[in-house]
Amino acid sequence: MSETYQLYGMPASLYMAKARSYMRKQHIPFVERVVSEPHFGATIVPQLGRMIMPVLECADGSLVQDGADIIDFFEQKAADAGTKTRLPAYPETGLQRVVSELFALFGGEGLLRPAMHYRWNFDEQNLAFIKEDFGIALAPAGSDQATSYAVFDMASGRMRSAAQSFGVTPESIALVEASYTEFLSLFSAHLKASPYLLGGRPTIGDYGFIAPLYAHLARDPYPAQLMRQTAPAVSRWVERMNSAEQIISGYAYDSEALFADDSVPETLKELLRYIAAEYLPEIAAHVDFANQWLADQPDLQTGTNGLKNPGKRFIGMAEFDWRGIRLQTTVMPYRFYLLQRVQDCFASASKDEQQAIEELFSETGLSAILSLKTSRRVERENHLEVWGAEL
Repeated sequence: MSETYQLYGMPASLYMAKARSYMRKQHIPFVERVVSEPHFGATIVPQLGRMIMPVLECADGSLVQDGADIIDFFEQKAADAGTKTRLPAYPETGLQRVVSELFALFGGEGLLRPAMHYRWNFDEQNLAFIKEDFGIALAPAGSDQATSYAVFDMASGRMRSAAQSFGVTPESIALVEASYTEFLSLFSAHLKASPYLLGGRPTIGDYGFIAPLYAHLARDPYPAQLMRQTAPAVSRWVERMNSAEQIISGYAYDSEALFADDSVPETLKELLRYIAAEYLPEIAAHVDFANQWLADQPDLQTGTNGLKNPGKRFIGMAEFDWRGIRLQTTVMPYRFYLLQRVQDCFASASKDEQQAIEELFSETGLSAILSLKTSRRVERENHLEVWGAEL
């Protein structure tokens, strides 16, 4: 009998959505648990060194934290057994692998502004739902309503502050909404011909997209209605991503194959151009900030993150131009960890594949993403992001 895993998080968690979707698609047996369970606080958090989700607990008690690492864990587990997962998350060809990793980066990090805006700036429509949702996941089981609401108030205060740190401000709100409307239009256009980003099965890029598009934007009442009314194709994709079954209603084929010949259709190129305009200035500013931050700490030890509180996720704030205004957003080394995955896939591609990738990224305005690097790699050790040796 297959091992049954314990997956800790909460329904409203962006990063939990990534791991949950993957495990459902792979038919991996798991029990979804909330972080308010006593075992999580007493046993798991001390091992992690911080309160964070999602966390996979194996039968032997070992832990895997982070959606990308959970996916890697199962993909490697299958490879070690000489098999493949039911629906391999990583394309076998170089160009599609790089594109998929880029979508994973953008989905989890580049869509944070609309995710946070549409959750926290529509209290009239959202508040009753998210107050109940957060209370169930964060308050101890059996808590009375007053306790549950007190827990929510504390958590929502942090999250509203986080929304501002991701660039959701009174000056940016109209632009955030315009940006998200454009994204929904572009993604909808692609989904008219393909059930997933790269063809007949989800890849790591789809799992990156589902993080914000399910947890915040398809569950919270206001953005859920917005998605269903203005982008029904995206709403149906969200349903597919949360189903263990292959749902291909409305498509002319039932193959689980990716696009042939390492190809990328024009609809995906439009999404890549959108990422170049929306996210490249931000990640470039973050890399510049991190490199200066590292230069200011010449004695930073390898294998540490250089922070007084090792569980902290950010190192400062960086400024950049976005849609005609100046934004300031939080710099998190975790983003460089995902960026490195894009670049590592490029480095491991064949020369012909690298040429095709360079041509595609030049055509779509993304050439710089292949060379944006921090002076030290970000590694994950003991469930934390730490700095590696100088490059």
